[in-house]
Amino acid sequence: MSNDMAHCFEQIIAAVGEDIHREGLVKTPARAAQAFEYLTMGYRQNLDELVNGAVFASDSDEMVIVKGIELYSLCEHHLLPFIGQANVAYIPNGRVIGLSKIARIVDMYARRFQIQENLTREIAEAVQNVTDAKGVAVQINARHMCMMMRGVGKQNSEMSTSVMLGAFRQSQNTRNEFLQLIRC
Repeated sequence: MSNDMAHCFEQIIAAVGEDIHREGLVKTPARAAQAFEYLTMGYRQNLDELVNGAVFASDSDEMVIVKGIELYSLCEHHLLPFIGQANVAYIPNGRVIGLSKIARIVDMYARRFQIQENLTREIAEAVQNVTDAKGVAVQINARHMCMMMRGVGKQNSEMSTSVMLGAFRQSQNTRNEFLQLIRC
């Protein structure tokens, strides 16, 4: 755990007018630093190590979809959470990726300061790079605390983003099949 980060949290707590020596806050800077290290672990991961060779030869050429991958990220503008689900699909081109690796790719990019639009693209491009798929689609729905807890305070708002690569971009039918299947 970073002592520098704990010190920064101590300064933030003091800056809002709290007594850093109050019983409930004495260990908070260290706990907050530890939590932030976990929430930003994506900066300390890379795609090759994460996938770890879990790409396998396959004759499958039908759409593979992993739905409802929960994600937790921090908005790069306010460092407040956004929470949602990702739906990831790809059409194999002679290779498939281990199922858990798709969820790990989502987590790696989500565990960085993000905007949802970039997160969606980064996941799609990573799956494309690892699998050399005929096409990749990623769709994310998320609720942003920066919009719900502050600012306009819209409690029921949700953001949806999608990125379509290859066959999903080129074929309306393929795109529609994906969008229909993630609604089931």
